[in-house]
Amino acid sequence: MPNNLFDHLKIRGLELRNRIVVSPMCQYSCEDGFATDWHLVHLGSRAVGRAGLVIAEASAVEARGRITPADLGIYKDEHVPMLARIAKFVKEQGAGAGIQLAHAGRKASCNVPWVKRGAQLPLEEGGWQPVAPSDTPFHPGDRESAALTIDEIHGLTEAFAAAAKRALAAGFQVVEIHGAHGYLIHEFLSPLANQRTDEYGGSFHNRIRFALDVSKAVRAVWPDDLPVFLRISASDWAEGGWDIDQSVELARCVKPIGIDLIDCSSGGMVPNAKIEVGPGYQVPFSKRIRYETGMLTGAVGMITEPDQADAIIREGDADVVLLAREFLRHPYWPLEAAAALGVKLGPPVQYERAFN
Repeated sequence: MPNNLFDHLKIRGLELRNRIVVSPMCQYSCEDGFATDWHLVHLGSRAVGRAGLVIAEASAVEARGRITPADLGIYKDEHVPMLARIAKFVKEQGAGAGIQLAHAGRKASCNVPWVKRGAQLPLEEGGWQPVAPSDTPFHPGDRESAALTIDEIHGLTEAFAAAAKRALAAGFQVVEIHGAHGYLIHEFLSPLANQRTDEYGGSFHNRIRFALDVSKAVRAVWPDDLPVFLRISASDWAEGGWDIDQSVELARCVKPIGIDLIDCSSGGMVPNAKIEVGPGYQVPFSKRIRYETGMLTGAVGMITEPDQADAIIREGDADVVLLAREFLRHPYWPLEAAAALGVKLGPPVQYERAFN
């Protein structure tokens, strides 16, 4: 019998109340990586709105791995208490609490988007030296990235594991490793950013090595009864780049490590990518990975309508749908979707009188 959008989903020991996930969305509202009341309200309101899983935004595993100086961080123990407050509230509302572990790589040291989107911050204005697999910058004319040494790569693997330990201490139930959108792990995967000639570059198996190292390190410190997700860009949408065939093979490689779900996004590797955007345009990636590997997958990208989201689940194209901008427009989207689909989904008791 096909599943539907409001069926429960059990992943290891975590049972989600539905298949609707709040996708990680950077808020650029931190100082030195510390979460604030903004994050509590932003994430908490989506849990109140009956999402099944709420994933906190890309959280840098080291300070130089932030996209901007205002990014969320999980690179020191002092970050844990506020993150714990957020995770506790999300779980109290019946949602799963997740967090995305990230490193921006060569796309680090940028301005916040409402000042100048994607513009690299000069060193004299608070910027810093980005690091990456190779020294090529994302935008022509930006500072060259510092190519990571082998020892530094190993150190970053350890930083992801340390961040996962902090996420567990904060009470999160899911960690998602960010391997998409042109950030560090994706940079190792794609030949468009990785020009290394050592064991971390060149062949497919060398280019996926860092992703596998991080996956193993995170899984080793994360409880067996809790899930680990991996977000990937299934295609660079650029000639000679990472593509869906390689994504399928990567999924096959991380499955025995203990990665539980592949979150299938795309793009972000090069500024001139030709992306064929449209409603549900990335769903074919999640469908193919799901069918060819047997892994759980998540579909994301211009999923806005309840019947569209429900069809993705019913037709077996993905196991969850992840909404981002639609949740910014409609924090209580699951309640609206349930009403549209004729599903009984009660609001919080504090709000019941408004729904009767």
